[in-house]
Amino acid sequence: MIPAETNAAASPTFAANRAVGEVAVAVCAVEGTTRRGAIHESGSLRVRFPSPEQQGLSAVLVNTAGGVAGGDRFGIDIAVGEGARLTLTTAAAEKVYRSHGPAAQIDIGLKVADGGHLSWLPQETILFDRARVERRIDIDLAAGASLLLCESVIFGRSAMGETMRTGCFTDRWRLRVGGRLVFAETVRLDGDIGALLDRPAVAKGGVAIGTALIAPGDAALVERLREDADSFGAEVGITAWNGIAMARFCAQDAARLRADMMAVLRRAAGRALPRLWLS
Repeated sequence: MIPAETNAAASPTFAANRAVGEVAVAVCAVEGTTRRGAIHESGSLRVRFPSPEQQGLSAVLVNTAGGVAGGDRFGIDIAVGEGARLTLTTAAAEKVYRSHGPAAQIDIGLKVADGGHLSWLPQETILFDRARVERRIDIDLAAGASLLLCESVIFGRSAMGETMRTGCFTDRWRLRVGGRLVFAETVRLDGDIGALLDRPAVAKGGVAIGTALIAPGDAALVERLREDADSFGAEVGITAWNGIAMARFCAQDAARLRADMMAVLRRAAGRALPRLWLS
């Protein structure tokens, strides 16, 4: 017998009620000032530009669907032109709810031209029990472009007494600089995620993980980022190779991860974080 949840997931009614959203943002430099270019929005995704800045533009992604559920599909494309600067965050943490069958799909494309800079700084992604999500992040940097990127994933809100026991999380990253692949990674946690996270070689009981990626990055940057090491409340590893620097985070709760991530990002950026991170 086919489980009721599977029948529901396969029904036309279920498919018709899935959220679909796309955002495409292009910015360019005009006489030294970053301006909005082509903007495309469809479905439940929106982008807003809350305030002008002297050093670039700030943008906020908004998901009017109120979260991500099984079978939802979202696409985000960001293009930063030559000499332009863009900082992009999200209005709130993105919640991925349980799925009755199909996985949600999130495809992110980031492209930065020569002399351009992108700070991709979304707030946390929170996975609820039985969530299923597949995410792809493809980054294309020109040889003279720069990037500050962070992603944080929380497996259940421990402060709310919630745990993620089962589900599926697939995260595929590819970074190219000047057309050359310099970083490729695919993480897949499937099935009993709670037990996997308990393993010493995986997360040792941690429920919050994160990555900060900085390009270009070198040993000098690594040493600067490590100056806050005594104050870290989570496990943090920082290294550089292939012209990029990376910090990895693993914490027992989201608050510790956020505090450490903010400390690293402040040093890497040399400027204040988006105000939404501080609220």
